[in-house]
Amino acid sequence: MWIVTAIALSCLLASPTLAGIKDIGSHFTEPKPNPRGFVQDDTVNANTVPLEFHKDNTVTSDLVFDGFEDEDYIDFDKILAVGNDDYVEGDEIDDIATPAPDIDIFAEPSDPKTRRARLLRLFHGRSRLQRLNTVNAHFGFNLYRSLRNDVNQTDNILLAPAGISIAMGMMSLGAGSGTHDQIYKALGFAEFVNASNHYDNTTVHKLFRKLTHRLFRRNFGYTLRSVNDVYVKKDVSVKDSFRAETKAFYFAEPQSVDFSDPAFINKANRRIQKLTKGLIKEPLNAVDPQMVLMLLNYLYFKGTWEQKFPKEMTHYRNFRVNEKTNVRVPMMTNKGNYLAAADHELDCDVLQLPYTGNISMLIALPRKITGMRTLEQEISPTVVDKWLKNMTNRTREIVLPRFKLEQNYDLIENMKEMGLTDIFQESGDFTGMTSDKVAMNWLKHQGIITVNEEGTEAAALTQMGFMPLSSQIRFTVDHPFLFLIYEHRTDCLVFMGRVVNPSQN
Repeated sequence: MWIVTAIALSCLLASPTLAGIKDIGSHFTEPKPNPRGFVQDDTVNANTVPLEFHKDNTVTSDLVFDGFEDEDYIDFDKILAVGNDDYVEGDEIDDIATPAPDIDIFAEPSDPKTRRARLLRLFHGRSRLQRLNTVNAHFGFNLYRSLRNDVNQTDNILLAPAGISIAMGMMSLGAGSGTHDQIYKALGFAEFVNASNHYDNTTVHKLFRKLTHRLFRRNFGYTLRSVNDVYVKKDVSVKDSFRAETKAFYFAEPQSVDFSDPAFINKANRRIQKLTKGLIKEPLNAVDPQMVLMLLNYLYFKGTWEQKFPKEMTHYRNFRVNEKTNVRVPMMTNKGNYLAAADHELDCDVLQLPYTGNISMLIALPRKITGMRTLEQEISPTVVDKWLKNMTNRTREIVLPRFKLEQNYDLIENMKEMGLTDIFQESGDFTGMTSDKVAMNWLKHQGIITVNEEGTEAAALTQMGFMPLSSQIRFTVDHPFLFLIYEHRTDCLVFMGRVVNPSQN
């Protein structure tokens, strides 16, 4: 089973100046046959950038995966000394006397103090990284709802909230004060920072760096890879602070390129195809030659079910797209011990399908074929947390469609709807990135997911509303459903989407 996504953000130039940016040549050179790794450089100022790495050992821009196999993939256990990072322990958060009601943590109460108290209650007992991922998931669900309103009810959807948040976090490094505040507010980073007097804006970037350490390791039993690239138009200056911070926090170093040169486009497309195991092909063919800066994030996941579906048990069955339409699709069948829960408030059932390693797919299946709208509207980090806490384990027969989704979105209008407007206008301030006047005009998100018998590959409700799904011994997914892929160590929502018609890509 595999999933892969690519997120691209870019800016157009208003007035070019001279620059001294690393030449693109080294970006696409053939790699040396050495195992890759990180080397700490003690000369970096700890107050500005947490760690810097020697040029030959950086993780993205200087690396091409040609010539390397999965067994050569960086083992991040070797990066940090044991105990040098908060993993399960969280630092203290500010106490607020206002009691936190047991309702949706992200609801919009009139009293800001009550809202803040709810947020702190949700953060209680969680590590800093888990808290940031809770905020990332909230943003992802809101973006999903915005995108859902733009597509047909019969369309499948695929998003990678983690990849989008990483790309936007990287972009915020180059934003001036006002634009930076708008980005942080729209993505929820501002609420996260304000949750503790131990946090500041830099905490967000340090935690995205930490997320790379925690998630993208080979020894968990699955493959999850996140890579960032930054391309800059030749003769455009990029500030030293932006170059240093993108490299230190997001493992990306700005590369000087000619966006009008077909040779660059071909090489960049080949790099993307290599990094995503051939799943995303030629995404940059429509690049504006006047582009001044492009930020890319690629996310690749390959996981194997803990309990594989026997191929001989897969048979074509009816899947109900809506009350009038059925399609015949291959339905996988398995029997084993699975965690599940019933949400009577949202009138849906939830199944957890674990991969090898502490990562799983959650299937949320409305009991009524018309119930998807309510589920989509109400899903939140609070709801998912309650699902996970109220699951019971028992022997069940699982029937799940085999499917493949491939989606490509332009997210500019969705981001505007969520409050991100400055970055797409001349009023946007990117003085932290360059002295040139720039505005973003390109924000693309592309994803692919395949779910089969082997696994997956891919370049507020009260307690009373959740009852153990103890009586159900058969879980048949034969009508539209939501799926979420969660990494449970960090509470990271890596991918999410809906399947309305599994017979369509």
